[in-house]
Amino acid sequence: MPQTFRITLAQLNPTLGDLSGNAGKARDAWRQGRDAGADLVALPEMFVTGYQTQDLVHKPVFVAEALRTVEALARDCADGPALSIGGPFATPDGKLHNTYFVLSDGRIDAMTHKFFLPNYNVFDEVRLFSRDRMQGPVALGPIRIGMPVCEDAWYPDVPEAMAESGAEALLVPNGSPYFRDKSEVRLNVMVARVVETGLPAIYLNMVGAQDDQVFDGGSFVLNPGGEMALKLPVMEEAIAHLDLEQGDGGWRAVPGAIAAHPDAWEQDYHAMVLSLRDYCRKTGFRQVLLGLSGGIDSALVATIAADALGPDNVRCVMLPSEFTSAHSLEDAAACARALGTRLDTVSIGAAKSAVEETLAPLFAGTDPGLTEENIQSRLRGVMLMALSNKFGEMLLTTGNKSEVAVGYATIYGDMAGGYNPIKDLYKTRVFETCRWRNANHRDWMMGPAGEVIPQRIIDKPPSAELRADQKDEDSLPPYDVLDDILEGLVDREESVADIVARGHDRETVKKVEGLLYVSEYKRFQSAPGARLTQKAFWLDRRYPIVNRFRDPT
Repeated sequence: MPQTFRITLAQLNPTLGDLSGNAGKARDAWRQGRDAGADLVALPEMFVTGYQTQDLVHKPVFVAEALRTVEALARDCADGPALSIGGPFATPDGKLHNTYFVLSDGRIDAMTHKFFLPNYNVFDEVRLFSRDRMQGPVALGPIRIGMPVCEDAWYPDVPEAMAESGAEALLVPNGSPYFRDKSEVRLNVMVARVVETGLPAIYLNMVGAQDDQVFDGGSFVLNPGGEMALKLPVMEEAIAHLDLEQGDGGWRAVPGAIAAHPDAWEQDYHAMVLSLRDYCRKTGFRQVLLGLSGGIDSALVATIAADALGPDNVRCVMLPSEFTSAHSLEDAAACARALGTRLDTVSIGAAKSAVEETLAPLFAGTDPGLTEENIQSRLRGVMLMALSNKFGEMLLTTGNKSEVAVGYATIYGDMAGGYNPIKDLYKTRVFETCRWRNANHRDWMMGPAGEVIPQRIIDKPPSAELRADQKDEDSLPPYDVLDDILEGLVDREESVADIVARGHDRETVKKVEGLLYVSEYKRFQSAPGARLTQKAFWLDRRYPIVNRFRDPT
């Protein structure tokens, strides 16, 4: 009989700072592994603290409590399989490491410190941690396992060093956040590592959301040559038992279940649902509310909220003014009815008249314009925040990435709120996402199946309805044009000349560039939202508020 080694892979969802809760999840996974005859139970990078910690990890008491939690785990899990788990570790000389612990026989048996510290996109690990020398594998019974931590497997150096020092398999614990189509990127990287080392590789990723970042799971196992041996689902917790078997050619993973991964449209939508669900659960909110205008953005946010929390936990509020069309009233009611959410109607007419009357002496001799339009939006923000304060429901904002980019939103008005599920979704993708959701329903959605966003909402021209006969295209280019320009300026950091060369009008591009830059102060104060791309507004794109530069090309 060939020699075997069983690893229980725990693709689980930690909560940042909940040391005891995260340890409880680890204990449960360890018990499941023990009952399944595992030799090792593995959890992802920084699991004991949650990830990413940002500067919280610079608080010595936090790091000390995390280590005490790991030591208690070791004692609790002494009688059974080894347990590997990520967390911070401070050395006596004051250096702080992103560490992967192996717990066995009631103690910390081995540690691997992360070598390559990512310092791009949402990562600031050079700011947070110190690197250590490259380390060798960990001996566990009959096998020596190299444990390159996340970024260490994105370059050949660490896995090759571990292979050269005797590793017979690679276990890669990750806190790898989602962006669209990232699964293919990860797979290509890991195929390169198994080809270079000739070793099976176990890519274990965490799942769940933290602030704007979504960790999508999707853990997988590759045998030498790049053959897939196991694949776990995306966006969901999962525990799987993997058998490694030793043969003449070394250790190989015994093939197991291969979960099907959905397309990018579904993964984006699931990421938005998961991010809102976890943001509420991890911050203690059970219910949300939003202004439901009868437009497409608020309809999509209401749908995401219903799918994340259940329709009974979503309050929609229609806040009509004299400029609100009958169609908008009807469409908001139809959407709320289809979703099964509560819908309240609160007119802002009297409040608007009172504010205008109060300001009339100071506004005398001026023409009505944007100021008066924004008063309506800010009054809606006041009403919604009052409901939020009174009933403890978190207010959701509903601005898409196109609007957030060019500032087509009112600060302290429709930007008021605690979370924005569609912050990283361009307007053109909003339309297609609504169509996708109407046509698809999944078990992880808590809202109803069928057409939940009325077709008339999708078809009608977008409007803020802050003045008579207003349309978004009165102020902005058509959204297909605007989004292509913004993808160039924001997502690809292209020059104006690059975008003009693709066929866009230079004056239009310069206008969009100007709007993008002057709106930075609004984004600085905006609610967080689910990260779907590599250029989401916040940690991915850190521009100064004061900025006089404009592209001269």
